[in-house]
Amino acid sequence: MYKTLITAQTLAENIGKPDWVIVDCRFNLADTAVGHQNYQQAHIPGAVYAHLDDDLSGPPVTDRGRHPLPTPQRLAQLFSFLGIDEMSQVVAYDDAGSMIAARLWWMLRYMRHEAVAVLDGGWQAWQAAGLPTKSGIETNEPAQFTGRPRPKWVVTLDEVNHQRVLIDSRGPARYRGELEPIDPQPGHIPGAVNLPFETQLDANGRFRPADEMKAELTAVLGQTKPEAATFYCGSGVSACVNLLAMAHVGLGNGRLYVGSWSEWSSDPERPVAVGD
Repeated sequence: MYKTLITAQTLAENIGKPDWVIVDCRFNLADTAVGHQNYQQAHIPGAVYAHLDDDLSGPPVTDRGRHPLPTPQRLAQLFSFLGIDEMSQVVAYDDAGSMIAARLWWMLRYMRHEAVAVLDGGWQAWQAAGLPTKSGIETNEPAQFTGRPRPKWVVTLDEVNHQRVLIDSRGPARYRGELEPIDPQPGHIPGAVNLPFETQLDANGRFRPADEMKAELTAVLGQTKPEAATFYCGSGVSACVNLLAMAHVGLGNGRLYVGSWSEWSSDPERPVAVGD
């Protein structure tokens, strides 16, 4: 069972196995149609496609950020449609530093499906290895997904001020409030520390050595247990890379404020911090 990361070579060796489900999560925030277009042009053989806006987000229920968490019922429907059941080994990939794939990874684990991994290095690693691709659209036979949610993994707006450690996963410039290209206000939630998700990756978009990531994450956590740490980003997507890294190095499972900065900054009355 693969529960965090998987290499391109290992995935290639398991292509075609009936209990393996591969999900292409490529997505471009600036042009939301590009990911599916690229999937149709070329994808890993057997992969089905999941769209960040249409599939991995839902109408606001737990939060009102840019990418709200779908309800457990909607997630069960989605995973069933993708062909995922309790016996499936799922592998997700993207071309954006693993952040969309990590969102799907987190959502499956939130629904208690453990056998899910992210392709280390994503689509670029697959291409760099010269592995085969396929064009067109593929589908799987629908399955019966029966997972149940872990409500304690999700932090809602009214709980944010009660969190012991808040970890902002956006880039330093957005954290400090020097720029804000998407959301209503620049800055960060008061008291949050910064750990950009990109710091988990090397120059090739692969995850750094586990001991390096563990040391950095441990330093950020301080005396706080991992399960009591809350991660956020712009809309509850890229923070999942930090959560994936934490699980991969053996620190366990943190919490996700899915509404993230897009929800927090939507109300001008909420406090905002800038700088370091």
